[in-house]
Amino acid sequence: MKTQKFKELFKASTLALLISTSLSVYAAPKDQIIAIVGSTAILKSDLDQGVAEAAHKFQAQKKELPPQTILQQQVLNQLIIHDAQLEQVKKYGLKADEKSLNEAVLKVAQQSGSNSLEAFQQKLDSVAPGTYELLRNRVAEDLLIQRLSQQQVMSRIKITDLDVENFLKSPEGQAAVGSQAHVLHMRISGNAPAAELEAVAKSVRTDLKGTDDVKSLEKKFSTAQIKVDGADMGFRPLSEIPTELAARVSSLEPGQTTELVQAKDGIHVLKLLEKKSNEQKALVPQFETRHILIKTSEVVSPENAKQMIESIYNRLKAGEDFATLASTYSNDPGSARDGGSLGWVSPGMMVPEFDKMMQSATVNEISKPFETQFGWHILQVTGKRQQDMTSEYQKRMARQILGERQFESEYDSWLRELRANTYIEIKDPSLDPKKNEN
Repeated sequence: MKTQKFKELFKASTLALLISTSLSVYAAPKDQIIAIVGSTAILKSDLDQGVAEAAHKFQAQKKELPPQTILQQQVLNQLIIHDAQLEQVKKYGLKADEKSLNEAVLKVAQQSGSNSLEAFQQKLDSVAPGTYELLRNRVAEDLLIQRLSQQQVMSRIKITDLDVENFLKSPEGQAAVGSQAHVLHMRISGNAPAAELEAVAKSVRTDLKGTDDVKSLEKKFSTAQIKVDGADMGFRPLSEIPTELAARVSSLEPGQTTELVQAKDGIHVLKLLEKKSNEQKALVPQFETRHILIKTSEVVSPENAKQMIESIYNRLKAGEDFATLASTYSNDPGSARDGGSLGWVSPGMMVPEFDKMMQSATVNEISKPFETQFGWHILQVTGKRQQDMTSEYQKRMARQILGERQFESEYDSWLRELRANTYIEIKDPSLDPKKNEN
């Protein structure tokens, strides 16, 4: 999600601080415990490193540093939250996979001018032995905290179909999907008493329901004290209409008018003539596909599975019925019941090997046997089409926007709950904001 509040992984500008800190750690075997978080101790060297990194960021951004005690308290709070999350990582047994970890560390290496992990390791360890491993461990921690946060926060976000429907009807939702409105706009203003202005505005609204001729309404209701201005605004995105007015227009049906809208510059009345969505449609290629799957198991070795699928392929090429063979031999129970049919499949719905074979297939041609993580397959594409997925796309976009909106508050709530439910003991009273409130 766009608004996830995860810390960025190390950047090149932080490496010097990491190296200098690791040197100080090797030079000072004894270290003071600043705080206890669950089963983890936060050391003074951890706090010093965090303060140094924070000060470096303030200076890089040309911002004034807060007082030292405040900065230390802020950094300590970040360390506490960090370690509280690591306690949860240990609890759930999360492990960083080598591929993702190597990719993340390589990004850091490239930012510092190294094009390989080997060169990066030599560069860091030549300055301070063990620095590469220290950085690698910290990057692994960040990856695990990110995964934990995603799992925990996303499970708290609830978005119903009604939420999506209401959002798409709202001005914000309509603007997000590119909706446009053709609106007539009347404004009633002048030096007359408020009651007279409102009476004229009501008459304008009544007549506007039966006509689209705004100029005739101007002439009919304008006087020396009251000015009536009318305009045909044409088609324009709802995002370009003032929010207060767009909110009222988005709920109208064509031909309807708004209630009187009181504003500083007069009384407004709008009439919706027509609404239309973004003309650009989300057309997605789809493939009517069926397949036969032979899985490996304790009794079916990979070699046997391959032999079985090749035998079925030869029978298909000899003219036997695909649906009959799928119903008889396929290990995909969901599709086997329907002669191997998967229905209309969009790109990206299947694993890459299947997806690639499906998209390159000629209609009605039977593919050669191929292997995926699920076993050995044969597929046949029996039809192709371009499907209008605009509505589905808009709903997915609405869910994403609503999810991002909820993520911030849910993430903050989760962190507060996590801290409240974690054993925390701050050893230095000067670093405990609660003890310094008085």
